[in-house]
Amino acid sequence: MINYIDQLTQTIRNDWDNKALCDWHGEEFTFREVATNIARLHILLEKAGIKKGQKITIYAPNSARWATTFLAINTSGAVVVPLLADFTPDAVCKLVDHSESVMLFADKDSWNKLDAAKMPALRYVVNISDWTMLWSADEKETGIFDDLDATFAAKYPKGFGKDDVNYKIDDMKSLAVINYTSGTTSAPKGVMLRYECFSASIDFAIRHIPASNKDNIVSMLPMGHIYGMVFEFMYPLCFGVTVYYLGKTPAASTLLKAVADVKPYLIITVPLVMEKVYNSSIKPKLSKLKVLTAIPGINNLIYKTVTKKLIAAFGGNVQQFIMGGAALNPDVERAFRKMRLPYTVGYGMTEAAPLLAYAEPWNFVPGSCGRKVDSAEVRIDSEDPEHIAGEIQAKGTNICSGYFNNPEASENLFTEDGFLRTGDLGVMDAKGNITIKGRCKTMILSANGQNIYPEEIEAAINSMDFVSESLVVDRASKLVAIVRFDQDQIKAKGLTALDVTDLPEKIRVKINRSLPAYSQIAKVEEKRDTFDKTPKGSIKRFLYC
Repeated sequence: MINYIDQLTQTIRNDWDNKALCDWHGEEFTFREVATNIARLHILLEKAGIKKGQKITIYAPNSARWATTFLAINTSGAVVVPLLADFTPDAVCKLVDHSESVMLFADKDSWNKLDAAKMPALRYVVNISDWTMLWSADEKETGIFDDLDATFAAKYPKGFGKDDVNYKIDDMKSLAVINYTSGTTSAPKGVMLRYECFSASIDFAIRHIPASNKDNIVSMLPMGHIYGMVFEFMYPLCFGVTVYYLGKTPAASTLLKAVADVKPYLIITVPLVMEKVYNSSIKPKLSKLKVLTAIPGINNLIYKTVTKKLIAAFGGNVQQFIMGGAALNPDVERAFRKMRLPYTVGYGMTEAAPLLAYAEPWNFVPGSCGRKVDSAEVRIDSEDPEHIAGEIQAKGTNICSGYFNNPEASENLFTEDGFLRTGDLGVMDAKGNITIKGRCKTMILSANGQNIYPEEIEAAINSMDFVSESLVVDRASKLVAIVRFDQDQIKAKGLTALDVTDLPEKIRVKINRSLPAYSQIAKVEEKRDTFDKTPKGSIKRFLYC
């Protein structure tokens, strides 16, 4: 198995003057410049007194400096806590505190929205845009980074060269990253991922999706999420690929301009993006040629032409379109098969760093989510795994150690024999192809691959005036909150019929102010009668989905 720290070290030395990390139409850094900045940041961490194992949060949109900061922390032996840029300020404060982070990298605007009093362990805040001090818990230390240039020059009097790049991690089983899968209000779940977890995933990737220093890739997924972090950043960079960042999730028009310019070898995305491309660009063209696509021979020529144009629109060098995080629309999948588009759908989760199933496009079985990976043992908890759905469970080097500072959730995460409980129901054929059949837990997976925990949103709604109880469900990829109002409270407050009519929309607007963009409530419905419940008093959620 590849040790990704050693692989990164070797790649930096071999590709010294090649481009490494770039902001599309912005800053560009060669491997030499990335290594130099990592060395400078190592000095910064030393000056701040950061020790191995201490936690450091990154809270900012994707950028070349975000990636460099991650690498500096990661190769120093400190633990990276990457947070999604669209988490609310309150959620960020809570997660920085929960993770016991002593340092925070953020942009100035984001830092100004945070409350230092809610993060008592925090000692330093660094501006990720230029790596200067934004804040220190001790005012006497606000200038400790001011002489960074002089310190760097003194440490490397002959200049910084390839031989100075020598990253070593003593124990690959030590904690590398704490990745929070939600930024909302209940007990946080920070997935604990070891260095060896990333090594296993990167090793699998390079064996199945070869890459070289002649390739480029566009990073469009948030690096605060493990999917984008591993497959659009860590794995490609370790093999010399130039990574281009678009910042926040781009509009379709911006994305197409970027990929046409960058000419990526690989498109890592979620089904929603490809479905939008299909509906806006491909479907209208095929509809105009509907009669011709019904003629054998001619239809193959048409589909082949459409596929060539699509790949050309993505820069012309795409070898694979890899989708994950959600299921692909069956109609879109049928069209892609007819087009012979080199696409595949994978399956995984943060707790698996992240891959559990993948198949190359030429081996991909339609309707499945790929073949179980060879880097982990994957099983279906069923008497007849090929025909009767059971929970998908996994065990291996890539599987996390549990949840940080959450022993109860960690204990429930694994079976008695040490297999990860994914909470997903599926079947698996004799060749290892997995087909998802549903979920045995309540987590909702948004169209763009984000984890949404309805109980957390429900708890926030239930705390609002006039609400008795609520249920959040997924309807056609939109979140709907079903709410029962407290009639006694309404009467006591003397609300009119018009006031009651306006309550659902007022609740929707208010709750959305505290939620990330990906978990916004699209509609609030009033439920007049009681919810159907189990003998334990829990709402029978499945009746309302």
